[in-house]
Amino acid sequence: MIDINLIRENPELVKANMRKKFQDEKVALVDEILKIDDNWKKLKYEEDSLRAERNKVSKQISETIKSGTKKEVEALKIQAKKIPEQIEEIQLKRKDYETKIKSILLKIPNIISESVPLGKDDSENVELKKFGEPRIPDYEIFNSAELAEMMNGVDFETARKTSGKGFYYLKGKISQLHSAILCFAKDYMVKHGFELVIPPFMIRSEVVDGVMSFQEKDNMMYKIEGEDLYLIGTSEHSLIGMFADRKLNGKNLPIKITGISPCFRKEVGAHGLEEKGFYRVHQFEKQEMIVICDPEDSYKWYEKMLELTVNFFRELEIPVRTLECCSGDLADLKAKSADIEAWSPRQKKYWEAGSCSNLTDAQARRLEIFAEKNGKKYLVHTLNNTVVASPRALIALIENHQQKDGTIKIPKVLHKYLDFKEIKISKK
Repeated sequence: MIDINLIRENPELVKANMRKKFQDEKVALVDEILKIDDNWKKLKYEEDSLRAERNKVSKQISETIKSGTKKEVEALKIQAKKIPEQIEEIQLKRKDYETKIKSILLKIPNIISESVPLGKDDSENVELKKFGEPRIPDYEIFNSAELAEMMNGVDFETARKTSGKGFYYLKGKISQLHSAILCFAKDYMVKHGFELVIPPFMIRSEVVDGVMSFQEKDNMMYKIEGEDLYLIGTSEHSLIGMFADRKLNGKNLPIKITGISPCFRKEVGAHGLEEKGFYRVHQFEKQEMIVICDPEDSYKWYEKMLELTVNFFRELEIPVRTLECCSGDLADLKAKSADIEAWSPRQKKYWEAGSCSNLTDAQARRLEIFAEKNGKKYLVHTLNNTVVASPRALIALIENHQQKDGTIKIPKVLHKYLDFKEIKISKK
């Protein structure tokens, strides 16, 4: 959510930002909110005038009691009694305008960084850098889901019966490999100074509205029927929610947290669910990192967080690249974002494995997360980044470490978490 003062002072900047994001249909919201804001200001002026008048009448009553008649005093008291009623009536109208203003502010996108490339959708995202040499073997690479089935490591059919499409049972060595990836991710982030937190897996609607846009909420979140609770789509939601309505000590910033959680997603949209596979599913495990910092440090942390995920995949010996998200591909709360894409030797292309985002003060303003330092109170900046989404890491690892006979060689950094160094196709 952006600052109402920015709309008051520079409405054309806000409109231009919407056009950069190809959200021309929202431009009219700026004029709409300014009109409501003008009415709010008039009411505020009336309210302040009435308060001043009330003080004036109170003073007159005191003076009249000393030198005036009883009749004059009673007349002033009647006048004084009406003023609080008028103030209360104005306050109700003003609060109604405030509610309308906030509802519109929640629809207006955050101001994007000047460095963000212009583009309508993800097809116009810009490659930044490649890390590692993409391997194209001279033998056929098995589909990760099919190979896992051949290793008796996953059961899609039973999961479809119990839960529907978009679920699976992980078993045997594949499930152990999955757990090893998460254990490595935990140790990796703790080693880099992030506090490990296991968050609640359900959050209230006010937190949901604080951390994400309405479109994301509709496309992602599962609502718990009959309760004001949603299943989280990522631990970022709970982790940022920890700091709602709080004033932090600015001397203790940055706050660095990493969270592990199951994630639940409806996956509504153009991509759809896989019929059989790990890539786009309703439930998975994920490790996230968040940073809460001073505004002047947020882009420094953005680069550092992106580097952490790149290095994580490189330690798993998986080639990756970073991709700058264009203006039209940014969710409304994001000021800047980059995808981390892993190499697929089977498809001979890169695909999204995670993303890093700077939301500047958008979440902090919605959730009222402030810091105070040297007597100054200010909104913090919040950032989030995927360390690893376990099923996508599984795909990348299975494909990039797959041998000619289908055997999966386990990368060295995972050896200490497992009692095996390879997984072979099961012989029936």
